[in-house]
Amino acid sequence: MLTVGEQVQTKLNWLQHNLPNGLVVDAAWLEQKGYSRGLRSKYVSNGWLDQIIRGVYRRPPARVTPSGNGGLRWEAVVISLQTLLERPLAVGGRTALELQGFGHYLGAAGPREVHLYGAVTAPGWLHKLKLTSRFVVHNSRRLFPAHALDAQANGKSLPEGFTRQPWGHEEWPLIMSTPERAVLELLDEVPRRETFHQADVLMEGLRNLSPRRLQRLLVDCRSVKVKRLFFWFAERHGHAWLKRLERSGIDLGRGKRMLVRGGKLDAKYNITVPENLDAGV
Repeated sequence: MLTVGEQVQTKLNWLQHNLPNGLVVDAAWLEQKGYSRGLRSKYVSNGWLDQIIRGVYRRPPARVTPSGNGGLRWEAVVISLQTLLERPLAVGGRTALELQGFGHYLGAAGPREVHLYGAVTAPGWLHKLKLTSRFVVHNSRRLFPAHALDAQANGKSLPEGFTRQPWGHEEWPLIMSTPERAVLELLDEVPRRETFHQADVLMEGLRNLSPRRLQRLLVDCRSVKVKRLFFWFAERHGHAWLKRLERSGIDLGRGKRMLVRGGKLDAKYNITVPENLDAGV
């Protein structure tokens, strides 16, 4: 039988082996692994765990970077959700496009908003973290069927429309939407959170999208508005991949969609669009 000291050392060893430095877990995760509230408090007091906010922990970092909140980065939080905490929320929309080289990234400070998409709810503590970026969580079922990241996030393959990008010194896999999926997610935010002008600038730069991937995503997409906007912008910029899409299998619905009050009606796609996109609408 192990002595009390040996039990403490065994649990510490397990934590060091299974909680990677830089990633975060919550009280529920630790409780499930056998770390009681009292034990967590003891670990924090002895410097074996950092308590970032109430109920959220990490191993003390080897070095602290001046990014606020002890060097905690939003990427580390998302990777923790996707792997350790089994909350498969993927980076999507504008954030995914910016991380893959499209749009105007905001430099060292990172994006003002980080858009996450998934068919699961985000933990309540996610919005309480003191980060320089704010998380915006979207229900992915609005646009697509459940993407089953929960079954495949830690495997070798990902569902259609997702990709991995290594992040940090350890090159942790950050799961995000491909540009083809991310642009559809972004168009869903027009005109409420994204302007026509912003979407137009981003669409102009998407010259090398995969027609095969686009075809599957457009067939699966549940939003008539998003699909009509996508084709309208694509035709406006004359992208070469547009000719390789088979439109007969893509449901564009019926009836008009008023997206801008006082705008002009595009007769082909039955959507109202701004008279002048350069006006920043």
